[in-house]
Amino acid sequence: MTKTPSTHPKGQSGLRTLWVWLAPLAVILILNQFIGDQMDPYFYTILMYAGINIILAVSLNLVNGFTGQFSMGHAGFMSVGGYLAAFITTHVVSANPEIMNNPVQGNLLLFGTLLLGGTGAAIAGYIVGLPSLRLKGDYLAIVTLGFGEIIRVIILNVDAIGGARGMPNIPSLTSFGWVYSLVIVTTFAVWRLVNSAHGRAFLSVREDEIAAESMGVNTTKTKVRAFVIGAFFAGVAGGLFAHYLRYLNPATFDFNRSFEIIIMVVLGGMGSVTGSIVAAVLLTVLKEALRPLQELTRLDFRMVIYSLMLIILMLTKPNGLFGTREISDFLPEGLRKKITGSNKPKEGAA
Repeated sequence: MTKTPSTHPKGQSGLRTLWVWLAPLAVILILNQFIGDQMDPYFYTILMYAGINIILAVSLNLVNGFTGQFSMGHAGFMSVGGYLAAFITTHVVSANPEIMNNPVQGNLLLFGTLLLGGTGAAIAGYIVGLPSLRLKGDYLAIVTLGFGEIIRVIILNVDAIGGARGMPNIPSLTSFGWVYSLVIVTTFAVWRLVNSAHGRAFLSVREDEIAAESMGVNTTKTKVRAFVIGAFFAGVAGGLFAHYLRYLNPATFDFNRSFEIIIMVVLGGMGSVTGSIVAAVLLTVLKEALRPLQELTRLDFRMVIYSLMLIILMLTKPNGLFGTREISDFLPEGLRKKITGSNKPKEGAA
């Protein structure tokens, strides 16, 4: 019996989707050769912080949005990754200063330390997540908030990483290319994960945990998996932050930092990668726009304005700017099918 050759539509769809992500990655690597020297340093800094915030918001959305948990300790994982990566690079460069004059060695060092920083944050996420994710709702929020404060207090009392004085003279290794390449990698990883079998398990836990358990989903394992992956990318963002700012202080990773990331997720839409990206950019720009007012009055209005934004948002668009929708859901059917391989938009409030 002769078999009809397969056209492999799924493989072709996957290849098209991969090219959609690889194309902007190539553009970012090309722009990296020019943008740092040509752009005004102030706007360059805003651009870098926006990219780091995107990684933080997208990774937290995996936990809070797609899995339906409520973590308030994301800044704690960011600090673990940042301090671990900075500690390693500082000692390696101190012993081998010629690395800073060799771009290849410098980039390899940053890649290795970001990986180690992310892994350290993931391990911390596993240690915290395994017992705490058996809890639900407010109890989970309190535990994760407590974890963030415990990490900050530990850092304050460890002299090897500067303690309360902070860690200065961190090698400057983070570039536009690194930040936005990892924005693409993080976004792609979370998007693929959410649209996989694991992602369906995350969504089932979010929608109805009891029903998910009755269908054979190991809900604790699923929640811990999301928590660990989110913590990993938060640690990577911390490493990028450390090697761009070149100085770390425990006060940078207090509750306010976690609160900022939560606002980005809620503002964009809990369950929308696109929403996290848009909200991270908006809040980064807003924070800088408020800086002159802060310097003039010597008062920090950010938390007041963020709180007002949340109140207005909950009254007008309780599901956030995008709800659970992605930008692809607003595209024409033909273009959406070419990009995602599906012609069906997501259902969910915009």
